[in-house]
Amino acid sequence: MSSPATRRAARSPKNPAPGQGRGAAANGAGLSLRERKKVRTRQAIRESAYRLIAEQGYDSTTVEQIAEGAEVSPSTVFRYFATKEDIVLMADALELDQVLRERPAAEPPIVSLREAIIGSMRMLSQEITDELLLRRLQLIGQVPALRAQMHEGMDHNVDRLCRALSERTGRSEDDLELRVVVGAMVGALAQVMLDWVNRGQEGDLLETVERALAVLERGMTL
Repeated sequence: MSSPATRRAARSPKNPAPGQGRGAAANGAGLSLRERKKVRTRQAIRESAYRLIAEQGYDSTTVEQIAEGAEVSPSTVFRYFATKEDIVLMADALELDQVLRERPAAEPPIVSLREAIIGSMRMLSQEITDELLLRRLQLIGQVPALRAQMHEGMDHNVDRLCRALSERTGRSEDDLELRVVVGAMVGALAQVMLDWVNRGQEGDLLETVERALAVLERGMTL
């Protein structure tokens, strides 16, 4: 489990705790005008999608309708999200391998992996509300196409993380131990998020993710 000092550092003004940074992210604090516009556009598309899905169901909601509700063109929607599933899954929010590559080079690989996952979750919490995250996870549980896409996305993240860790450790991307460790951590993240929904959003999600990854880390080395 991470130490109190580690948690304090992780929740410094530069890296706020869940909820603390959401207002700043929504208002675009610290972002350029172009980036603020991108954040607002993504938020508008997501909000339109969730509103329409709640009203008429996932299968009956089209990208054209989502675009109209967000007051953008369908081509703009596809510029931000490759598919309708990606709007719900928020595929743009969790660039795990990018966060991993930004970790200090001297940091132990298993620590870098853990912090990359936690850092990505922290960025997600700054961009969306708990309500939107809850609706996302509920839809994944209800819509088979979204569950399939989520698992495909997990496989994609495992591949990308293994590639990034291969660069850090010198191990092959196909190294069995490497893939087992990465797969376990990515799977733990997914399990914690789904359990959070099933348990009525009990407790702080980010802290629960930290606890779950700490359990794995205690028995894993790279």
